[in-house]
Amino acid sequence: MLQSGDIAPLFSLPDADMETFDLASVAGKHHLVLYFYPRDRTPGCTLQAADFSDREGEFARHGCIVVGVSPDDCMTHADFRDEEGLSIRLLSDPDKDVCKLYGVWRQKEVDGVNRMGVRRSTFIIDKQGTIRHTFYDVVPRGHAAAVFELVKKLESDNAESNRKK
Repeated sequence: MLQSGDIAPLFSLPDADMETFDLASVAGKHHLVLYFYPRDRTPGCTLQAADFSDREGEFARHGCIVVGVSPDDCMTHADFRDEEGLSIRLLSDPDKDVCKLYGVWRQKEVDGVNRMGVRRSTFIIDKQGTIRHTFYDVVPRGHAAAVFELVKKLESDNAESNRKK
């Protein structure tokens, strides 16, 4: 499992518009909230995506972008985004390569049956590409607000560090 202080593994994935999101392209420019969720249109996933979308402008004002990742394909993401009025980027990882890279593809028990699935997880990555906060087995309600508070602190700590230089 990745932890605070680890360097975020680089990746590229397509989004709902089939445009590539490349983690390396945000390095030095933005903080990143990278969250993994099981699939589109489930109640928890919808709540989480809507909460992050509702706060997207606030995140942006603090130098941060938010992207969600699930194994759903690009078309499913596009339909989900459009139906729910979501504004954040949803990335498609159908081969689960990035889910595995971040250690969130795991065996879990659902209704007494063991199967593989995405562990709902969030990583806050700073502008230098270092993971600053990790959350595993996330409860969607209130999560976006808690993450936003950490991003605000991260940006103010970053500004303070730059003033001292």
